[in-house]
Amino acid sequence: MLSGLAWLALEAKYLEPAAAFYEEALGLTVRERGPREVVFAAGDTDLVCRRPDGIPRGGLHTHFAFSIPDAEYDDWWERLSEGYDLEEAQFGPARSLYLYDSDGNCVELGQQDVAGPGIDGLFEVVLEVRDLERAHRFYEALGFETVDEGDDRKRVRLQGPMALELWEPHLGLADARGGVHVDLGFETDEPAAALAAVRDRTGSLEREADDEVVVRDPDGHVLTFTSG
Repeated sequence: MLSGLAWLALEAKYLEPAAAFYEEALGLTVRERGPREVVFAAGDTDLVCRRPDGIPRGGLHTHFAFSIPDAEYDDWWERLSEGYDLEEAQFGPARSLYLYDSDGNCVELGQQDVAGPGIDGLFEVVLEVRDLERAHRFYEALGFETVDEGDDRKRVRLQGPMALELWEPHLGLADARGGVHVDLGFETDEPAAALAAVRDRTGSLEREADDEVVVRDPDGHVLTFTSG
């Protein structure tokens, strides 16, 4: 139903430090720059840094993961360790490094099967939810498939256009937290079908048009289903 992740928007208290982190430290290309937000290209997904002076605000304290080619991992570690206190985790044969941006978002760079060079996609987003079972049902209705559940029931991992983790409030790897009031854009050929799948489960319907539907999930995260 959902074919791609079009964007992830983050809340940036001050745009310039946020933009400098993603442009200079992580090497992302600026696609658009304005007084309220800066949009970066991360593979096929846009990363948006947005001032919290409008609606939607963008994710606060969000944990998400960028894709990097396997062979570049050591170079990224060496480059970023000079200015940041990095942490590392291993998932099977793949390694990930973790660091924090200027607004407290936990950014992961993980080895993935991507061409590069540099960051080439966004493969995971974590959302904080109040009721894990309710949120789980909502995203399964959108076509996400469950791949893992935490033993203590604080976490569910699903797979769709990207990996989506739903967390009841807690600290995860590298003291990461699930994102609060996150703004996500999803590509789909049929925005109306996505809405129909969750209409009775949404927190609110914000906008409905032929090419774009905007809803809030039960926890207030803003989801846009777009065919544009």
